[in-house]
Amino acid sequence: MNKKGKGGKNRRRGKNESGDGMKRELILRDEMQEYAQVTKMLGNGRIEAFCFSDDGGKTRQCHIRGKMRKKVWINVGDIVLISLRDFQDDKADVILKYSVEEARKLKQNKEIPDAIRINEANVGADEPDTDEDVDFDIDSDDIDDI
Repeated sequence: MNKKGKGGKNRRRGKNESGDGMKRELILRDEMQEYAQVTKMLGNGRIEAFCFSDDGGKTRQCHIRGKMRKKVWINVGDIVLISLRDFQDDKADVILKYSVEEARKLKQNKEIPDAIRINEANVGADEPDTDEDVDFDIDSDDIDDI
């Protein structure tokens, strides 16, 4: 009599995990932490990110921490919280990924610059497509010449 049911460890793991419906408290940066936007995926759990600092910003190579690997998917354009290293200024560690709603709140609170575009590919159709209104002026004579 097997009580655990059929399926692998992912089935059993999913029983206690909550969905995306739960909202968490907005986590702000501390000292030795900065907000950053992912610019490039490098592979092997590493990313290249542009850090929003007071001195104009800097591009750093960041390592995704082990707790986040294969659980939190990070894409180009996402806003993340990174922890700076004392011994290497050009490298950092990703400790948190912000959702689109959390990134908007950070933008409203002036934590990140207003010029930054938040990756909104994960959100549904917030902006209507304007491609349907495009009209082309083509004469039937031009089509025959082609």
